[in-house]
Amino acid sequence: MYNSTASLFDNAIVDIPKTQGIKYAGSKLKLISHILSLFDGIDVKTVFDGFSGTTRVSQALAKCGFKITSNDISEWSYVFGLCYLKNRKKASEYKDLIEHLNSVKGFDGWFTENYGGLDFGGVAIQPDGLKKPWQIHNTRKLDGIREEIDHLALSEIDKSVALTSLILAMDSVDSTLGHFTSYLKDWSSRSYKKVELKVPHLFENEQENIVLKGDIFESVKYVNVDFAYLDPPYGSNNEKMPPSRVRYASYYHLWATVCKNDKPKLFGAALRREDTSDKIAATVFEEFRKDRSGHFIAVKAIEQLIKSVNAKYVALSYSSGGKATAIELNEILNRHGKLIKTIELDYKKNVMANMKWTNEWLRDADEPNREFIFLIDKQA
Repeated sequence: MYNSTASLFDNAIVDIPKTQGIKYAGSKLKLISHILSLFDGIDVKTVFDGFSGTTRVSQALAKCGFKITSNDISEWSYVFGLCYLKNRKKASEYKDLIEHLNSVKGFDGWFTENYGGLDFGGVAIQPDGLKKPWQIHNTRKLDGIREEIDHLALSEIDKSVALTSLILAMDSVDSTLGHFTSYLKDWSSRSYKKVELKVPHLFENEQENIVLKGDIFESVKYVNVDFAYLDPPYGSNNEKMPPSRVRYASYYHLWATVCKNDKPKLFGAALRREDTSDKIAATVFEEFRKDRSGHFIAVKAIEQLIKSVNAKYVALSYSSGGKATAIELNEILNRHGKLIKTIELDYKKNVMANMKWTNEWLRDADEPNREFIFLIDKQA
């Protein structure tokens, strides 16, 4: 189950648990080993994952024995959290359920009407001029399986396992760039495959993990942990760019609909949920404006979050493409604790590097394509 790799700190060895998730723009899959290295030399038993997304970080930490509190505002992330962090059964105990769902007959339902497309010699553009994320043979199965899940008398956790299995299966046969704001004009090779549900890579949780769904500033009111990992979304620091039209709620609106099965009102060429419009779905961390005092609202939100979270240690993931300058961020981190570790990822070179001195990152932090993980000791 585990791979072994050297930590960046103290030459310690950490086990890197395998995790599972969908294609995700904010995935921390490649960072998990480095996130785990932050725990070297500090006493931690409880962890808060404030922006859990696909829950990969939470999964890894739970497998390492930490008691996890995960949080995300999205419905599908909450479902993933219940599936992976609250499950107490053996994976084999879900085999009959998954086999039953695979046997369900598909039909032309709401998902097929809106998101199923026909193959016109490899071209995905439909007669109405729209592109679709899935071929019709798979949306018919989606319609059938999703209706059956609601008809079954499943517990909340069992239902979350079924929905997670369905999302993972549909993610493997899509025709997208990895999100649902635009679709490919030619069908991807994977879209021709027949969708098949599989039991997720579950593990039997020994801790009483907690799964929250809500605004981060509300959720932190209920958190009291040793360690908090914060990975907020952020907008561009390019002043010439307009505010982002793509929010995380927009990117993954279809997974929210699969979970809710609420047949929402849709808009736009990608047929997004009405509640993912820019005015409704934007988060304060993606805010591009400044307040009356001339400070970026998003940067102030980061500071307020670090200040508010009740944790001994706080790890913050942040990109050089975000609103905060290196100097601003350094001041924020040191105002609320002592910066004790810094990790830098150069996406262009695809390498990680730990800073010999914790303030070395200031030297070239404003160069593009760099992501940092900062660890502060709030007790210091």
